[in-house]
Amino acid sequence: MSTTPQASTITTLCLNPALDVTYHVPRLIPEQKSRSDAARHDPGGNGINIGRALKRMQVDAHTFCIVAGDVGQILQRMLTQQLDNVYYEKVSGETRINSTIIELETEKQFQVTDSGTEIPQQQLNRIIEDFVSQTGKGFGIITGSCQPNVPNTLYGELVERINDMGGKPVVDTHGDTLKHTINAKPFLIKPNRYELETIINQELPTIINVATEARHIQQQGVTHVCVSLGDQGAVLVSPDNSYYAQALDVPVNTTVGAGDSMVAGLIAGFSLGNNAEHALRYGIACGAGTVMHPGTELFSGHELAEFRQRVVIETLDI
Repeated sequence: MSTTPQASTITTLCLNPALDVTYHVPRLIPEQKSRSDAARHDPGGNGINIGRALKRMQVDAHTFCIVAGDVGQILQRMLTQQLDNVYYEKVSGETRINSTIIELETEKQFQVTDSGTEIPQQQLNRIIEDFVSQTGKGFGIITGSCQPNVPNTLYGELVERINDMGGKPVVDTHGDTLKHTINAKPFLIKPNRYELETIINQELPTIINVATEARHIQQQGVTHVCVSLGDQGAVLVSPDNSYYAQALDVPVNTTVGAGDSMVAGLIAGFSLGNNAEHALRYGIACGAGTVMHPGTELFSGHELAEFRQRVVIETLDI
């Protein structure tokens, strides 16, 4: 994908990156060793994946992340080839390792994630100040989990600060942290269906149900609400209308990183001045490209032009 330079700065904040390890095993057997013939090691964490995806679209971005210990050093070495403009805050402890196990016989996927190492308050303040300052009037992407000592109100506070500077805060998180950010009125949130159901305490079995609840949230002051629906695609509710795009029919290797790729595609589209429909087209294409690849390997840039043309957008009028 080749793009013209975007008008706005794009930054991503990744407080809790990880080394992602993916194992493919024939079958998991209790109390027995399960040998993997193919193990992958990839840089991980939502903000890291978004930054990697933006680079593959030739969209310039700045990534701010916390690293720690020997695993953090491995992560930095891996990112040298995959990200530009990375700002590291080094803390004590150890960067987390997240594991994904794909059981080949059943095609089931199991994930185990670590909580991560604590961030001293002074260092947390420093990386936040640098992130907000670099964002300015651009897009500030705040995503992923936080370490146990980081309050769940932090993302909402960052949304308010970026808004105050005239920027466009983007949030991809869940639970109480997501609730706090909604109250702060970000430019975009991207929960999946389950995360949306959790915060409203209600099941959403149909596309219309999803779009209706997303509209309720949008009317609270969130400019755009995108809800990812797995193999059903995604809904994007914007000030002018609401849109639904089916997922593309592609072979699925793993879904890890697909949501992050969708966020990157949406922001790439918006940063280039495209409207909501075109931004959703970018997001669906990026997600489709990512599920085809193993581990947390992302889409290839050359795949996207064809995928974008295949996306069908339906206007829902909700």
